[in-house]
Amino acid sequence: MNLVEKEQQLLSKLNQMNRVLVAFSGGVDSTYLAKMAFETLKENAIAVTIQTEYVPQREINEAKELAKIIGIPHQLIHLDALTNQNISGNPIDRCFFCKTDLFTHLIQTANKLNIDTIIDGSNQDDIKDYRPGVKALRNLGIRSPLKEVGFTKQEIRERSKAHHLPTWEKASFSCLATRIPYNETITIEKLQQIENAEQLLFELGLKQFRLRHHGEIARIEVLPKDFSQIIVNHQTIVKQLKKLGFQYVTLDLEGYVTGSLNRQLKS
Repeated sequence: MNLVEKEQQLLSKLNQMNRVLVAFSGGVDSTYLAKMAFETLKENAIAVTIQTEYVPQREINEAKELAKIIGIPHQLIHLDALTNQNISGNPIDRCFFCKTDLFTHLIQTANKLNIDTIIDGSNQDDIKDYRPGVKALRNLGIRSPLKEVGFTKQEIRERSKAHHLPTWEKASFSCLATRIPYNETITIEKLQQIENAEQLLFELGLKQFRLRHHGEIARIEVLPKDFSQIIVNHQTIVKQLKKLGFQYVTLDLEGYVTGSLNRQLKS
């Protein structure tokens, strides 16, 4: 099956749904899904974004703009997630509790809007890493049409490009809580440190990176091809990150690795 045929299968699946709420982060996957849902269902599709302490304001702003580009109705919900000790305590299954919290609120929103189906942008590649949040979605009856059809991340990028969506080349993003090692308490102060530090890296022109928070140590992960950019700007980076409260600023020579903190689970 080629990608156009796979997309037609996706549209057919969406067309069988009555009204849908798209869990919308503004990332590659949920943006493509929102585009397809709106193209198929028009006013019977709505995108909802949840704003928590561990989502940067930059991502929220982008989600708003992307919803406008697509044309899909968009709602923003605020959630104080850190009041849940199962999240702020940062256990290895934090993502399960977080997803349960987030999607429970989306279910409540859907009920108020008389919407019977909630869909999210999980794709075929999500089964490759440690993803306890997937269990939460399954428990709550959330549909993942992209995964059901078999779309991979790269295929979603290709179809996003075909539809002129600006997210086709957007770097992968995960919530700021993933920058903090498991079993270390997540606080607003740590999250603000991380957000401000990553905003600096973003403004320096870096695209794919993570700043891992190890107490007084900031460990920067970038693609090896971007090492030189860090070195050239090292004085600015060190100065600004020390202002944020870090005592040591390091560059991980292994480079950017998705879910690098999950190595703790194998040790």
